[in-house]
Amino acid sequence: MMKLMLIRTLAIVIFSCSLCADVFLGVDVFFETAALQFKDKKVGLILNQTSVDTKMRSTLSRFQDAGISVAALFSPEHGLKGHQYAAENVSDGKEARIPVYSLHGDKRRPTKEMFDGLDALVYDIQCTGVRAYTYQTTLYYAMEEAAKRGLEVIVLDRPNPINGLVVDGPMLQDKWRSFIGYINVPYCSGMTIGELARFFNAEYKVGCKLTVIPMKGWKRKMSYRDTGLAWIPPSPNVPEPDTPLFCPITGILGELNLVNIGIGYTLPFKIVGAPWIDANEFAAALNAQKLPGVRFQPFHFRPFYGNFKGLDCKGVLIQITDETIFRPLSTQYMIIGLLKSLYPGEFNKRMEQAIGSRKDLFCKANGTDAIYEIIRQEKFPAWKLIDFQKTEREAFLEKRKLYLLGYE
Repeated sequence: MMKLMLIRTLAIVIFSCSLCADVFLGVDVFFETAALQFKDKKVGLILNQTSVDTKMRSTLSRFQDAGISVAALFSPEHGLKGHQYAAENVSDGKEARIPVYSLHGDKRRPTKEMFDGLDALVYDIQCTGVRAYTYQTTLYYAMEEAAKRGLEVIVLDRPNPINGLVVDGPMLQDKWRSFIGYINVPYCSGMTIGELARFFNAEYKVGCKLTVIPMKGWKRKMSYRDTGLAWIPPSPNVPEPDTPLFCPITGILGELNLVNIGIGYTLPFKIVGAPWIDANEFAAALNAQKLPGVRFQPFHFRPFYGNFKGLDCKGVLIQITDETIFRPLSTQYMIIGLLKSLYPGEFNKRMEQAIGSRKDLFCKANGTDAIYEIIRQEKFPAWKLIDFQKTEREAFLEKRKLYLLGYE
């Protein structure tokens, strides 16, 4: 009995500590330093289920409790509650008698009518740390529309859940600019949403009246788990605080439908498998490359739904051993390259099947069609993919210094 009580007490202490981190979000800092300026203003909030402060109080209730008039709410992909499927149209509605305007339905840009009567627009949503995610584009669209009407935009900053150090992957070509990737930064930019907003406003000459409220206590070396903050899944397939670390390792590969990447199983983005892979062979080949910060464990699983539903799949479980040095896109391109090298018959057959909408999504996610062409044309594409645009990334690292908020 005493042992059981001790375990329960320890669990309560651990849970309590997770809600009492030394990291304070932009929303916390806003109500410490800036909220008084908005007492007589009507604001619109772009938010969803992740919009909470460090004590898990909703951003909406914080504004209402502070006596700030919230005249409109705006919801991104997955809806205000975060329960809707990817790419599903989100409808307008009401929340606490406040009109809710969908920015992921028939309209993806706020209209003049949506902005009527507003004095400011506040954005407070947790992202996943990768370029190919629609929440950021929702902010950029809102900034562009707000700039046309002289409406102030306040971004309440939140952690990059990967960390603020990892910069990897291709840049974005203008021809592949889309709702899933709107600005020319690497797939992993190592920037927070507030820093990206500053980059977008200046580099794209948006001219928005922008204020970013920085966090306190967050350091660039921190992944989300390091913050001690409670995690709320930003979308259905990002259930855990470490899932964003794996999204850029397998997410683009998933667009080709060549293998199962854990979507439809209990480990989204953390595994790579198919019925035609030899788990031991594949793991050994990947580990032999000695990629920084990762290793691969042979793994067997049977998806509940999605690609290869109900079939026995063999492949690898990805393990991140050092979050500060791993290169997620480089790891992904090595996985793709070795799939082609080890299993050319199945790989090429499925690449042929991917022509069309799958290819288009793959290129949009990468931000370029060059990656697809290298994979298709090269017999051994891995290292050519990894070195792709290395010079451009180095130039970006210099440019991004202008927009960083410290966090060292």
